Amino acid sequence: MSVYQFETNIPEEEFDAFVKKSRYCNLLQSYHWANVKENWDHLYTGIYDENRKLVATGLVLIKHLPAKFTMFYLPRGPILDFENTRLLEFYFSELKQIAKKRHCLFIKVDPGITYADYHYEEKDDVTAYPKAKAIIAELEKIGGKYKGLNKDFHTTVQPRYHMTCHKEEFDSKNFTKKGKKNIIIAQKSFLEVRIGQEELLDDFAKVMNKTEERKGIALRDKAYYQLLLEQYGKDCFITLGYFNIKKAYQETLERYQKCLSDLENCPENAKKKRFTLEELKTSLERKKTEYKEELEASGDEVCVCGTCTVIYGPTSEILYAGMDETYKRLMAPYLVWYETMQHCFDCGCEMSNMGGIEGELVGGLSDFKKIYNPVIHEFIGEFDIPVNKLLFKASEKAYQIRKNKNNHE
Repeated sequence: MSVYQFETNIPEEEFDAFVKKSRYCNLLQSYHWANVKENWDHLYTGIYDENRKLVATGLVLIKHLPAKFTMFYLPRGPILDFENTRLLEFYFSELKQIAKKRHCLFIKVDPGITYADYHYEEKDDVTAYPKAKAIIAELEKIGGKYKGLNKDFHTTVQPRYHMTCHKEEFDSKNFTKKGKKNIIIAQKSFLEVRIGQEELLDDFAKVMNKTEERKGIALRDKAYYQLLLEQYGKDCFITLGYFNIKKAYQETLERYQKCLSDLENCPENAKKKRFTLEELKTSLERKKTEYKEELEASGDEVCVCGTCTVIYGPTSEILYAGMDETYKRLMAPYLVWYETMQHCFDCGCEMSNMGGIEGELVGGLSDFKKIYNPVIHEFIGEFDIPVNKLLFKASEKAYQIRKNKNNHE
């Protein structure tokens, strides 16, 4: 029988090496995620076996609550063999002891365990993985209060549903008709895609601010994106789409002059050709005016959309994305997201996560992401493990009220 030792300060290199090799690898359980969540305290927990081999890790974020109470949260954690019930029980038994000393009311976990994987066209015929149901039962057995198979964004901290692209399937020939069309439109729209880091930060922050204004929500500020770049170094990158207004204007002027020349030389009896040229002339005049106004407003080029991505182990996460609605006609996000994921795969990633979606698979987010032929990745969901059983019910209600308030602010 294995002899386990629980520790609360696993060294960075050892911690990350273990997480990256795990089938449950997730950015939210990376060592540096604790520094990104700088308004939380944290513990780097782990278990060693009798051979001093690391067999479990868990980044524990600690939120301070009123009256000196706390809550523990393991986003997409812990990382361990969930089928090893003795290891699972030992981990949470030891973590509860630490939690009691920190006046913790409950431990919130949403393990990175897959409940089901399927493509969009298979959504009406989904079969859950049998092992997922068994693990749910084990987590309930150790005291976890299961939130269930929710489909909304509000019941749990992390969305249960994500759309992910896998390297072996990532090919434009597999994209939807709409996706192929809009990527071609973007490629013909005088766009330049740039991938970089700090040098693109200002423009990325600006385009994210445009998104906040459009949606009437608060996301993150420039300092937060800077923090991500600092914490993850070369594994964090920004992808931006720039619209070259000057080039678009100059090419339109050239096409307009040629159109005028073609009209002048077109025989009067070539009615069909003249009609086509007149239509083109009207279209080019409209574009001339449009581009001239945009030149005066924004200069030679303007950043119209962007993403911020972190690579971790064999996975990547597109954490933030924004666009300037003024230039939505360019279809720039379709190309920028494509280039973002292609860059991830070129860097060695096996999977690129496009982020959370509503479980009903309807709405703008799903409609946009599904064009890339993604896999819908459904996690098992969230559990609350009471530590202070006397105060748990009241604390759970207070937490939900606070969460709902934050969702509506």
